[in-house]
Amino acid sequence: MSLVGKEILPFKAQAFKNGEFVEVTDENLKGQWSIVCFYPADFTFVCPTELEDLQNEYPALRELGVEVYSVSTDTHFTHKAWHDHSEAIGKITYTMIGDPSHQISRNFDVLIEEEGIADRGTFIIDPDGVVQAVEINAGGIGRDASTLINKIKAAQYVRNNPGEVCPAKWEEGGETLKPSLDLVGKI
Repeated sequence: MSLVGKEILPFKAQAFKNGEFVEVTDENLKGQWSIVCFYPADFTFVCPTELEDLQNEYPALRELGVEVYSVSTDTHFTHKAWHDHSEAIGKITYTMIGDPSHQISRNFDVLIEEEGIADRGTFIIDPDGVVQAVEINAGGIGRDASTLINKIKAAQYVRNNPGEVCPAKWEEGGETLKPSLDLVGKI
């Protein structure tokens, strides 16, 4: 069942951010746009490439008013150790949430129960805490964080311009559509 259009469920967890341990709740994801990026595990192979790529896009996402959270079923202590020992992960300045209880992974329906790890899931959440986009990849398929920029811009545009929608490959400043009976069968 899709989580698109649904409000995120409550959670509370410990996280690692900029050399400190912090508490994060579902309330932190509200009031601004958020991206929650689940990944299987720390100290692995594809995961550091994805998280480093997400860090590379983080300044552009911040300019759009977006906060980023990565989540795995590891602890916040493990996140710190990985941050201290991996060149790629050492660059990360966004929040790395630990989910050893699996509550957050279950809330977002990405937990692989028999393995106790999360799928590669990316969620775009609006300021009301409602999921606007979801992408789930198989374990061996890494994500490209640059694709999040246009998705965020489109989601923000649609939110700020009721009655308009963004067509495929829409880019900021591009034409949008106003759904109506007149468009049916003409596109």
